[in-house]
Amino acid sequence: MLHAEITSPEIESNYVLEPVFTSRITVVRDFLQSCSVNSIIDINLTRKMTQKGGAPFLHSLFIFLSMLSSLCDCHPHPAQSNSSMATVRAVSNHTTKKASDIAAEVAGYADVAKQIIDLAVFGAAQNRSYRRLADFTDTIGNRVSGSQNLEMAIKYMYKAITQDGLDVHLEPVKIPHWVRGKESAEMIVPRPKSLAILGLGSSVGTPPEGIEAEVLVVKSFEELNRRASEAVGRIVVFNQPFVSYGETVAYRAFGASEAAKVGAVATLIRSITPFSINSPHTGWQDYKDGVKRIPTACITMEDAELMWRMAQRGQKIVVRLTMGAETLPDADSFNTVVEIKGWQHPEQVVLLSGHLDSWDVGQGAMDDGGGAMISWEALSLIKDLGLRPRRTLRTVLWTAEEQGGVGAQQYYNLHKVNMSNFDLVMESDLGTFAPMALQFTGSDAARKVMEEVVKLLAPINMTKLETHGEGTDISPWMQSGVPGASLHVADSRYFWFHHTEGDTMMVQDPQDMNLCSALWAVVAYVVADLEDMLPR
Repeated sequence: MLHAEITSPEIESNYVLEPVFTSRITVVRDFLQSCSVNSIIDINLTRKMTQKGGAPFLHSLFIFLSMLSSLCDCHPHPAQSNSSMATVRAVSNHTTKKASDIAAEVAGYADVAKQIIDLAVFGAAQNRSYRRLADFTDTIGNRVSGSQNLEMAIKYMYKAITQDGLDVHLEPVKIPHWVRGKESAEMIVPRPKSLAILGLGSSVGTPPEGIEAEVLVVKSFEELNRRASEAVGRIVVFNQPFVSYGETVAYRAFGASEAAKVGAVATLIRSITPFSINSPHTGWQDYKDGVKRIPTACITMEDAELMWRMAQRGQKIVVRLTMGAETLPDADSFNTVVEIKGWQHPEQVVLLSGHLDSWDVGQGAMDDGGGAMISWEALSLIKDLGLRPRRTLRTVLWTAEEQGGVGAQQYYNLHKVNMSNFDLVMESDLGTFAPMALQFTGSDAARKVMEEVVKLLAPINMTKLETHGEGTDISPWMQSGVPGASLHVADSRYFWFHHTEGDTMMVQDPQDMNLCSALWAVVAYVVADLEDMLPR
């Protein structure tokens, strides 16, 4: 039991307290009682007062409560009761504000938003996120899960962010460790031709001598099932058309298992892209339980179409496939966590993120070096301006996203006990091209707040709020009801370079990254500094 006496000579002075402060005093009293603190707060609210000063006193009082909260059991942790969690939410999350009040509060951040934008787009920080990304990717290269390069990347970022003057720490996780090994494919019949391939993550390898077999070319799972008897002992080539990434990626993810069900010995899958210059695309694939695991790789659009035309002519096609892929025991890794602690509610969090890992081709500049850099840059901008919001700004650079959000899932498992304190989760993982809109998932009441927030981005002509915030790494939080946001950028070229040797700094544009950084920083700072958390 903690006993606290709160007295101040200022209380006895003739100060005018606005209604918002009188309501806060009631909340303070309830908060202290919920912490089993016997408080003596003698505040005469009925006295006719004319001088200023109520706000400074209450500011001091709330700072005292922030210190007090570290000593009492009022903040959520594994043993926290739901009622106590609700009490904490009540301190900072009044949801009865009128729309006009919300609009006025958010509009009050116009000058701060302009300062952030000016610094990122025109000022001393111009092109900084681009330079940081170039230095990082040129030094480290690609960073596949479990690799030494990924370990080097995490150490690099920890040092760089520390030198930037931000608080950073590492949170350990276990991640998959798949190794590509040497791989090749060659068409033997009807004519010799080398085939460009990239083995798919988690694929098994072939025998050392490889697999040589006749090819069956199909355009869909349905066609495969109709021609199941022809697939036995063959290499199945999927030449499915690109509809959208979300729909077409099923062939990469499940093609091997579907073909194995009907007796195929390997699969070659047309790369999941709408455009190609003879470039194969890699990615993760999932074997189904109880189904034989067969080697699988992606081929180029051009080679898939070539074999389709040959098959349509009735020509026999024979391919030799060799893959040295193997899966090693899980590796140790880290999520990299960067913070600016909130001055009033440090336990409450606005989370920004991008993933630090990539595939083992190209530089991983677009996917997702850019997203990681703007999430760091956002905190740098806020620090450089001497800003500190009410709530904590936390950037997380995820590890092993490409294997299905492995690092992020472990972060969620560790921190979900404090879910009521997560105000907004943000992820940038679809490139950092020119920003077009902010995508948002949340309640109608939260959406009304965010509609006002994006109005602050008028100086960069980016005031559109769309539905459907997305991101592999933040999806567990959104599924649990936490508001989520992501960037909608001019991403028409994204899947041209996605998971290929072409994902290099040549894809990136410094001005686009300036704009993305400014947007990211403004949204994160304003939401973290609003008087109330976003309503669930």
